Order: sequence, then C-alpha cells, then structure tokens
Amino acid sequence: MVLWLWGSLVLLGASVPRPAASAQRVPTIQAARATPTAAPFVPLQLDLTLAGYTGEAQVLFIQRGMHTRQYVPATFVDGRAAVTLLPRGWPGLYWALIYIDGELVAVRPNVFELRPSTRITTGAADLDQLFPLARDFMGGALLAYNPDGIPVRGYRSPDNPLLWLRDHVYQGTGFRYLEADMTSALDGFARAQRADGSFPDVLAMPERQIAAHRLDPESDLEFLFIQGVYEAWQATGDDRWMAAKLPALRRALAYITSDPLRWDAQRGLVRRPYTIDMWDFQIGPTTLSPDGQPAPRHWLDGQTIWGVFHGDNTGLAYALRLLARMEQAQGDPAQAEQYVQQSRELMQRLYDVSWNGDFFTHYVPTTATLTVAGVDPNRQLSLSNAYALNREVLDERRARAIIGSYFARRDFERAFAEWYSIDPPFPTGIIGMGGKKGENPGEYVNGGIMPLVGGELARGAFTYGDAPYGFDHLRRYAQLIELTNASYLWYYPDGRAGISSPDTLATDGWGASAMIGALIEGAAGIKDRGKLYQQVEISPRWSATPDITRTEVVAHYPASDRYVAYQWSMEHDPEAKRGQLRLDVTGTWNRARLRLLLPPRAPKAEAAYTVLLDGQPQASAIRKIGGSRYIVVEASDGDAVVTVQWGQVQ
Repeated sequence: MVLWLWGSLVLLGASVPRPAASAQRVPTIQAARATPTAAPFVPLQLDLTLAGYTGEAQVLFIQRGMHTRQYVPATFVDGRAAVTLLPRGWPGLYWALIYIDGELVAVRPNVFELRPSTRITTGAADLDQLFPLARDFMGGALLAYNPDGIPVRGYRSPDNPLLWLRDHVYQGTGFRYLEADMTSALDGFARAQRADGSFPDVLAMPERQIAAHRLDPESDLEFLFIQGVYEAWQATGDDRWMAAKLPALRRALAYITSDPLRWDAQRGLVRRPYTIDMWDFQIGPTTLSPDGQPAPRHWLDGQTIWGVFHGDNTGLAYALRLLARMEQAQGDPAQAEQYVQQSRELMQRLYDVSWNGDFFTHYVPTTATLTVAGVDPNRQLSLSNAYALNREVLDERRARAIIGSYFARRDFERAFAEWYSIDPPFPTGIIGMGGKKGENPGEYVNGGIMPLVGGELARGAFTYGDAPYGFDHLRRYAQLIELTNASYLWYYPDGRAGISSPDTLATDGWGASAMIGALIEGAAGIKDRGKLYQQVEISPRWSATPDITRTEVVAHYPASDRYVAYQWSMEHDPEAKRGQLRLDVTGTWNRARLRLLLPPRAPKAEAAYTVLLDGQPQASAIRKIGGSRYIVVEASDGDAVVTVQWGQVQ
C-alpha cells in the first residue's frame, strides 16, 4: 500500500550544521506545501511525516527526469523524521519515495527543486568577492535594443555606447555564467554579414543615427564571429542553431583567408595595417574624419603600412579548431581534420615570421618600416600574447615563455600591475589621436594597464603550471576593485582610472569577464571540453595557495541549465609528510577528467599515493606541466568522489 506524505515538508535552517566548505546558511521555508528550492551541496533539511510509524527507513530522492537517484537514511519517531540532504545531480523537481524493509510505503512529489547557479566559496574574502562583483560589473555592460527591428541582447564596449562584435565576444568568457540569451546579438551580426563574407564591427543603433560599419584597419572580426558562435553553441547545446550558422562561418573563413585586403597570400597569414595590437587605428599622425574633424587613423590611405600582427593569426588558428569541432558535431570529420591541419600550418608560418624566442613580436611590417626613437619594436610585448595563452594553439614551452616575459616586467615602482596593453609604449608624437587618450605613454592602449590582460594572463598561468602566479593576478584585481567598487577598461600605471570619454563605464565587463574566466576555468579549474558540460576537465588548483583548504564551486550555464559542481578539501602536514585531497563532483556531465593538483611539498614518487574513485583503488600516475603536478582520474555519469592520500592521514 502507498501512503501519501500529507504536506509536512519543512526546511529547517537553524539546527543543521554547515559544512566548512560552504559559507552559506541553510535556508528556511515556513510554508508546508511550498516547493522549496535547493542548490548543489547546500545542506537541505526536510521534515517528513509517516503517520503512526516509529523505526528506520530509507528515503529515495529521485529527479523527475530519472537522471539522479540519492538514498538517505531516516529515523522516524512517532511519525516524524528529519532528513538531511546534500542536493546533487540534475536540475529540476525531485520526488521522495520512502521504503521500509525494501518495500515502498509512501510517495511525495515535488519535495524540492534543484536550481544551480554559479558561485565560488573558498573562505578567502578577497577571492569570494570576485565573482559577485564581476557579475555586477557585467550587468552594467548589458545592452538590449532593436538595431534592425529585431531585439538583440549583448554586452557593450566599456568606453563606447555601441555593441561591438569584438567587445561582445570577448565578454562571453564571463557572461556565459550569467546570461540565458547567448544568441540574439550573434544573430544580429549574422544578419549584417556582407556578401563577401565580412562583418561589420558595430551593429546599427538607429536612435543615434549610426549604421552598422567596420573600421578599415580591423582584420579579426571573422575569427571572432566563429569563436562567438562556438561559445554560444557550447552553452546552449542548440545544434540546429549552430548548423544554421555554419554557412556564415564558412563564408567568414573564406573571406579572411583569401581577400587581398586581409590575406597575405605570399606568407599565408592574415595581414592588417600597423595598429597597436587589435585596436582600430593606425600608428601615425592625426588625420581627418569624413566630417572634417581631427581623428585617429581609422582609414586607409597612401601612408598605410601593412604587415602581420600575431593576434589576428593566433585567433584565426583557434577559430579553425573551433570550426572543426562544429563540423565534427555535424557529421563531417574529414572537413574537421582539414581545419585542424590548416590551423597547425598557420601557426608554424606565424612562428617563422613573428616568434622572437620569448613572445610574439608585436608587429612585423611587410610593405614599409617605421623607426621609432627609443623603442625597439622587437621587444614590444602586446596584449594579444596574453590571449594566445588561452587559444589552445601554443605548445607548453612557448606558453611558459610568454608568461615569463610578463613576469619579468612586473615592477611595482613602474606600474601597479604588468597588465600592459603594450610595453614599452610609443612615445608622445608617434600616435595621433585627435586629442583623445592614447597619444601619451601609459594612456589607453598605448601602455595603459588593462584588467583584461591580467585575466587572460592569470588563466594562462593556471593552465601552464604556474598557479601561484595565477592567484597573484586574481588577488591584485580583487584589491583594485575593493578600493573603489569599480572596474575600468584601462588604468594609468600609477593606478588612476582611465576615462577615455563621457561614455566610459566604471563597470568594465571586458576585464571583469576575463577575471571570471581566470577564476572559474583557472583557479576552480572547470573547463568544458565539448558542449553543455557533457565532457569536462576539472582541475581544482586551490592547493597552490596555502590559506585555502576547503572550497565549494558551481559553474552553471543559464542558457541550458547545465552545470558542474564540486566540494574540494585538503589536509596537508608537510613536516609529517602526510596529507589528503578530496574532490566530490556532481552535475550534468557524462565524462570527466579529474586532475587533482598536488601541493608543492607533497611527495614526488608516484608510489607514495593511494588514489580512490568512489572508494575503489585506482592506478596513480603523476602528470606534470610547468611547476605543477597532478593526479589524474577518469570518471563518468555525473557523480564521483576522488580521494588522494599520502603518508598516514589522522
């Protein structure tokens, strides 16, 4: 016989102890018949009744989609039992089924709803504030309007009120964890794609009488559109939408690799005018805009110097790999492999032209040269070197060389951070900005300090084996925003905020998104290797910072309600040569590579470690990258607990 639980389901917060890994209070819900909401790993206490029964029982919590089943023991006294649950598994509504001696005796539908959302709790105040503040900064960059009669929702430039493809795509590193609408802005750019396959840089804004347009020096828009579509598909899992965009992606690729304005056929590389990194004005004296006003050199003329800029090409090599994954998903492995090979060959040609042994030379002129007194162009370190770290096209040696080049320029007497837009900058008189910021060294992209560089550099440092340096960037950014509760696109080297125009925001979504990426993919180590977190790599790197021993992390895509969550803890006594790492992972994933970073003073020999996956012994092997050592375990089906022990743990 099945008995229904008549409504006495209450969340009790005060009596439930909070795990050390969580800084959140257990919620309390008073309404007996309400369906409470729960979050992964946040303790939930349910008060159940079973009239007239005293004794032991098992409660099965089951998700309506049958993805998740979780048993919890219960002791009933005079018909009542308090059951404590750490919610996990798939989002959605959960039912409770009560069993006594293996027999189902009661069913209760919709006892709670699991609703994941992105959060990071470490117990370190500076790191714990990062995501909430960066999330708020990104909210200040949100722009929703109708450029062509169809609504779009995107993320605007920090110093310009328009929706730029570049700014929007780069901010996807952060807004994927906040935003349900991943596609409408890209749809707007797709509608504005030109017949030759090229894109405008800016969507139309009718209320300002601005048409969609492209500034002539830019050669990165096509790879950015490919990247944007891939990342939107990754978060939404919408195969039909992605397939509908493939023709536009193929036209974009054909344009950037064949049009003589953008493609250097002799060298087999993307070309552009001599600009500062990816920016949209040429180096040279002030010119006149079409309306006769002094302006930066946004237009091509007889004085234009042409050459190779590394960021256009590492970006294209990355886009080719992303396009390969989309073609593979659509059932064309031969085309996918062709794109991968094209990416490899492109990178080799770029190394031959631009790699100087430590980083990519800022710009390699091919039609003329520009001699700048006091500046060696071969030693100018420009910001797209930091972006290259996260484009999956570098080998470890070159990636670590780039990281080392930035570290070597960390000089707090010269600048509060080594997040240079370009270093050394161009002297006054070389760049004409029509009176705007950037003419002088240390301003804007002429040597200004940019949090977006710090975020990309931090993420790269985590990836390539220098986690302490990654944490150093995150914590300096936390200190920076704590001072003013603001974030700007750029700063002067002495720390003053960079304000380029009346439209400049104190809520820089570009830099904030880069720091979110460094926090979630770098420090927390959650990397989506496919779409929808189906295949993930989880590499918690908290053991590299000694003040953190317990963390709780959730990375969530609102666009699809897919997520990964974990609790991580470390016990380590280096003097006694013993310790333990524990990683409890849940979510909507199918396959996971779990990489546990060993603390610096843990034993070097593989034989020193005992590794358990869900209580079962595993063969242990140490994987090294840079100064980091990982124990790697493969898991499946959305739930896993890994324990790594060495010495005798008390």
